[in-house]
Amino acid sequence: MPNVLITARYFAVDPEPLDLLQRNGCVITHPDIDWTLGDGNVPQARAIELLHDADGAIISSMPITAAVLDAVPRLKVIALRGVGYDSVDVAAATARGVPVAVAPGFTDSVADYVFGLLLTVARQVAQADRVVRGGSWEVLVSTNIAGKTLGIIGLGRIGKAVARRARGFDMPILATDVVQDEAFAEAHGVRYVTLEELLRQADIVSINAPLQGDTRHLIDAQALASMKPTAFLINTARGDLVDEAALAAALRAGRLAGAGLDVFHDEPLQDSSLRRLDNVVLSPHLAAYSREGLRETGVLAARAVLAVLAGGRPEAGQWVNPEASG
Repeated sequence: MPNVLITARYFAVDPEPLDLLQRNGCVITHPDIDWTLGDGNVPQARAIELLHDADGAIISSMPITAAVLDAVPRLKVIALRGVGYDSVDVAAATARGVPVAVAPGFTDSVADYVFGLLLTVARQVAQADRVVRGGSWEVLVSTNIAGKTLGIIGLGRIGKAVARRARGFDMPILATDVVQDEAFAEAHGVRYVTLEELLRQADIVSINAPLQGDTRHLIDAQALASMKPTAFLINTARGDLVDEAALAAALRAGRLAGAGLDVFHDEPLQDSSLRRLDNVVLSPHLAAYSREGLRETGVLAARAVLAVLAGGRPEAGQWVNPEASG
């Protein structure tokens, strides 16, 4: 009976993913983890300990390095609940014949949250809540988002879902991406532009791109300086896509109207000047955490693990490293 380690938090919110694994004969290990470190962000020694007897692993962001993989030769497949896989050394997994799969089931959850953050920061919802809770009745003059130009950095699954929602707010849409889906752009009124043009023209910038070597600090001081002082920045992708110090400086100086951030360089967020700014809305990397999204991604991750353990392979849209022999 194969052993499957699960370190993705709230994997059992819906019983279907666990039932699927158990119906197919898997023994499940769901260890007690210190969640204050993040979603399974355990030290390397602990990762090796947890994975030692695992045939398959379903993780969220537990670091799986080459050294970890060398110490756990029994491991046959890694599935990530979600689409971000920067915590896994994919090259090392590929060299060892270990398939890495993602579970792209959080699309609607994250796209909804993009607009939740945007409305909260632009319409000052969080500030208004604090005013009333503090016993005041102050009028806050905020900003509409209807009709504003939306710039989407990364028009993949989530970026496209954000674009579809933006049509309901009558927003002109700009996008930048390495891969361009012209059919989608034409159908949904999206205009592809360079990153530089997007930053200059957009009233709202939503980051929905993956974190890769060349995208770290994609939004740096120079990028922020090119944005409108009335613009808002929304990041639900990865914290390291943004230079947080440069962002805090721009917000303090009034060179940017506001920001909605669900992801950070250090998670949990350490002592940061962002916490002291009223024009920033912060949340603890939970854009994906809807009941529906957790169920769908859990099922997709479980199916990927079961496919590999049965001698098959993950679905094409889930398989990160199809060159792994697996």
